[in-house]
Amino acid sequence: MADVGAILRDLAAESAELDDVVAALPEADWARPTPADGWTIAHQIAHLAWTDDKALIAVRTPERFAAEVEKAFASGGKDVDEGAEEGAAAPPAELLARWRLGREELARALAEVPDGQKVPWYGPPMSAASMVTARLMETWAHAQDVFDALGLRREPTDRLWHIARFGVRTRDFAYTINSRTPPAGQFRVELTAPDGSTWAFGPEDAAERVTGSALGFVMVVTQRRHPADTDLRAEGEEARTWLTFAQAFAGLPGSGRKEGQFE
Repeated sequence: MADVGAILRDLAAESAELDDVVAALPEADWARPTPADGWTIAHQIAHLAWTDDKALIAVRTPERFAAEVEKAFASGGKDVDEGAEEGAAAPPAELLARWRLGREELARALAEVPDGQKVPWYGPPMSAASMVTARLMETWAHAQDVFDALGLRREPTDRLWHIARFGVRTRDFAYTINSRTPPAGQFRVELTAPDGSTWAFGPEDAAERVTGSALGFVMVVTQRRHPADTDLRAEGEEARTWLTFAQAFAGLPGSGRKEGQFE
């Protein structure tokens, strides 16, 4: 059984790292463009706040969440952009306060989810531990957009383990939303952790393999870097193909990043 409390602490640390950066920005810098087309730094924070709001609905009133999913897919994903646009229109101090309050309320709600209970989402229903991991993954990914916009380098931490594992576990989801049939066998994923140790997922004798740094892998599965711009190596046709559309986040297929965008 996953330790929800431990993952929540890592989520809080991930949120605090981003909070420290944006809280220190002059108001004008909140309008700085990020690598996501049409999204400023304010849009990135607004999206995190919006998604926390949706997650709170899923946790507290799951019977209402089916309508949220229906609305999202009927809009073709436009509701995500609309939510970010609406939130980004608020003054930065107000938006920051909204994100802080929302993530704290969501953390309390997730800590109270009974063991074994699933929470509905835009992909398959998830345990509380998986939902917290998904929020950590989203926070890290949107923080990367902010760091890229500001030209800042961030130090990778062992919190990447949660995202790496989530990226492996969402392999079949990525195949399905891209109208592909998931492979029958598992892949082997071997990653070099920030401390130099190895994180390994999947059977050791798998023919299809992905190797490289944990940072490179999470960049790819969150679609923050093109696979060619990382140190990842894939052995096997299916493994190579998977990296072109790997997606750890829920919803419709993402557009990813162009090759060479961050040279």
